[in-house]
Amino acid sequence: MSIFKFKQFEVDQRGCAMRINTDGVLIAAMANHKKPKNILDIGTGTGVIAMMLAQRFPEANIHAVEIDAQAAETAEKNFQLSPFSNRLTINHTSIEQYEYAQQFDLIVSNPPFFVNDLKSEELRKGIARHANEDFFSMLIKKSSGLLANEGMIWLILPVKQADEVIGIAAHYNLSLAERIHIHSDESKPTFRQIICLKKGEVVLKEDDFYIYESLKQHTAAYKELLKDFFLAY
Repeated sequence: MSIFKFKQFEVDQRGCAMRINTDGVLIAAMANHKKPKNILDIGTGTGVIAMMLAQRFPEANIHAVEIDAQAAETAEKNFQLSPFSNRLTINHTSIEQYEYAQQFDLIVSNPPFFVNDLKSEELRKGIARHANEDFFSMLIKKSSGLLANEGMIWLILPVKQADEVIGIAAHYNLSLAERIHIHSDESKPTFRQIICLKKGEVVLKEDDFYIYESLKQHTAAYKELLKDFFLAY
């Protein structure tokens, strides 16, 4: 399905190596901040996370970074056609090269995470999904420099990579403030973690979130989380 229709906007996925997926919509709906003015979406792909954040935070300006030229072009078109076009900006660059004069209240990313795994046969999809050993260190170092004092960094990752990132974050005075354990259902172990990092010392909050209550039947919590976005709810 090339066009994915949400309640307030549409996402054209043509030309994007990584299409709309559960990880992306979950972090876009869960990443939180009291009243962000500036938001950064790292690796925006289709732009879906940026647009969901624009819907959730109507007073925020959302900046998106995307290294893949074709995906950046698609995201820009999606931004321009959305009702939030005046608050969305796309930058075709790597996060390493990205420069911005102001700091961000909220930084969100669904990053590549298959460190040292076999690379995808399709190069562009490989770039979208795979990270080298130094990627997370660079990502956290760069994000910490772009983060406002009361800002938050939200990431969604497999458990192993989440633990690695939490360890790296400590070197940049970033503490784990929140961790959400994502399960397919109540019988399954955690397969993703959504983590929130903040500067300084914090009191950790932990939760579990279940996607399915039975085969192909989403939980009430999942439907509640995405009811403002998905046409089905």
